[in-house]
Amino acid sequence: MGRVDMGVAVTGVGLVTPAGADEHTFWAGLCAGVSVARRCEELAGLPVDFACPVDGIDLDEAVGGRSAWRMARFVKMALVAARQAVADAGLSPERWDGDRVAVVLGVGVGGVSVLVDNLRKLDGGGSEAVSPLLVPMMMPNAAAGEVAIALRAHGPSLAPATACASGATAIAVARDLLTSGRCDVVVAGGAESVLTPLVVSAFAGMGALSLRTGDPAGASRPFAADRDGFVIGEGAAVLVLERTLDARARGGRARALLTGAGAGTDAHHPTAPDPEGAGARRAVEVALHEAGWAAHEVDHINAHGTSTPLNDAMETALISGLFPHRPSVTAPKGVLGHTLAAAGAIDAVATVLTLEHGLVPPIANLDSLPDGFDLDCVVKEPRTQHVERALSHSFGFGGHNVALAFQRVDADGPSKRAPGVLAAG
Repeated sequence: MGRVDMGVAVTGVGLVTPAGADEHTFWAGLCAGVSVARRCEELAGLPVDFACPVDGIDLDEAVGGRSAWRMARFVKMALVAARQAVADAGLSPERWDGDRVAVVLGVGVGGVSVLVDNLRKLDGGGSEAVSPLLVPMMMPNAAAGEVAIALRAHGPSLAPATACASGATAIAVARDLLTSGRCDVVVAGGAESVLTPLVVSAFAGMGALSLRTGDPAGASRPFAADRDGFVIGEGAAVLVLERTLDARARGGRARALLTGAGAGTDAHHPTAPDPEGAGARRAVEVALHEAGWAAHEVDHINAHGTSTPLNDAMETALISGLFPHRPSVTAPKGVLGHTLAAAGAIDAVATVLTLEHGLVPPIANLDSLPDGFDLDCVVKEPRTQHVERALSHSFGFGGHNVALAFQRVDADGPSKRAPGVLAAG
C-alpha cells in the first residue's frame, strides 16, 4: 500500500507514573513541581537508596483476571496505561478491525527483577526451581505482546529498544505505520521497571545517579548549576494515534497533532552524549522539517533534562543554538525522576497536556542556572502560556536521539496558524 499523506492525531492517552496512575493525578503532580523521590526499602544499604517508584495502585487488581500472574511489573504498567489510552480514545477492541491495529511499546531492559529472582532460585534449588515463565516474563517485547493480546491487535507488534529514547522511538515508528497506510490505529508508548539493587548499583557505579542521599526529594534538578545525576524511576505511558481524517470520520477527538518525528544517532560514545549535540540537532531538524515549521515557530520544549552534567549541558547548547527566541522549557524528570524507556512517552503525554491546557509545568528543584545556560526555564509554579507548537526531546545511551513535534488542536480543528497541517488532514 502506498504512503498516505495525512496528519496524525493523538486521540487517547494513558499513564502509570510516580506522580500518579491516571492522567489527571499525573498532571496535577507534574504541575505541583515537587519531586516524588523517596527512600526505598528494597534499596536499603546501597550507596543510592532512593528512587521514584509508582505508588498508590495495585497493579494486579488493575490488570484483573488470571493473566497478571504471568506478567512482570513493567508489562502490568504498560497494559494498564494502554487500556486507559484506548478508553480515552473512545475505541473498543470488540469493535475495531484488529488486523489494522498495531502495538509499538519501547522497553529498554525488560523483566530484570524476574531474572534476578530466578537466578537466586537456580543457585538455591537447581534448574528445577527456575520458573518456566521466566523467558516470557523477562523478554523486553513481553509488553507489546501482552498488550496486543489484551487489545486483540493483529497488526505489527514491535518493541523498539533505544534506551531512554525508547518511548519516543515507539511514537515515531507509530507515525510511520500510519502515514504509510499500513495501519489505521497504533497503540504506542513505553514502559520500564528496574528498581532493583542490581540495576541501581550499576547506574550508581557508572556515576549516572545523584548522590544526594540526605535529600532524595531535592536530588533531581534538571539544568541546575548544582545538579549531580539523575534519580531512577519507573512507569509507563501510552498514546493512541490515528490519521486525523480517520479520527474525524468516526467522531473521535484529536487531543493534539503529531506533525513530525525525527531521529539521529551520535555515533560518539556508548553512554556519553556528543558534546556538540550533532545527533540531537539532526533529530530536531528532521522533526521540524516533517512538521513544516521554522525554528522560530516553536513555542515550547519539553526537554529530556536528566539532571546529569553532560546531558543538560549538551541539551542547553542544542536549544539555545537552534532556538535563540527562547521558547519556554520544562523537564518532567525533576518531579518524576528518570523512568528510562518510559520517559519519552511520558514526556509526549505531558507535551500534549501542555498544548491542551495552555499551562507549562515547572521544573522541580531548579533554583539557578549555570553561567552560560541561556534557557527560559519554567520554575516554581506553572506558567500560563498559549502554546501552538511544541517539541519533546528524548535521548538515550548508545547515542539515540528522538524529537517529536506536537501541535495544538482548536475546538473546531487544528490550529489556524498551520494551513499546511489543515491541508494534510
